[in-house]
Amino acid sequence: MFVILDTNHLRELVSDESATGLRLRQRIAEHQAEVFTSIIVVEESLRGWMALLNKQQHGLDQVETYTRMQAALETSVRLGVLPFDTDAAMIFTRLRSVFRRSGTMDLKIASIALAHEAMLLTRNLEDFRLIPELQVANWLD
Repeated sequence: MFVILDTNHLRELVSDESATGLRLRQRIAEHQAEVFTSIIVVEESLRGWMALLNKQQHGLDQVETYTRMQAALETSVRLGVLPFDTDAAMIFTRLRSVFRRSGTMDLKIASIALAHEAMLLTRNLEDFRLIPELQVANWLD
């Protein structure tokens, strides 16, 4: 089984102390899933980390945030980061014409999953289920 993690699933996978993250790791093992993330998820993650860092005092207050940010980046690289390539961009253009109210980042993530015929693991089932060809599941709850 080939799966792609949305931002919320990646966040939990990185968290060593999270019972939800432990449950996700167990489900990955049960399904013997090949797990990847996407460059769009990496972008969303980095934007979140940068926003958090910008709110903190420079120096010691940022150590924990940088440590967690580095763990997220290292996990992403270890899993493999799927690109937003020409195939995904073409799918995105088609989806954007049909799902005008959907978020751009969500449609890009969906496009990458569709381009790779992968299941998308997300908590955001309500929005992603609108895309008929997309396989989605929530392995956190």
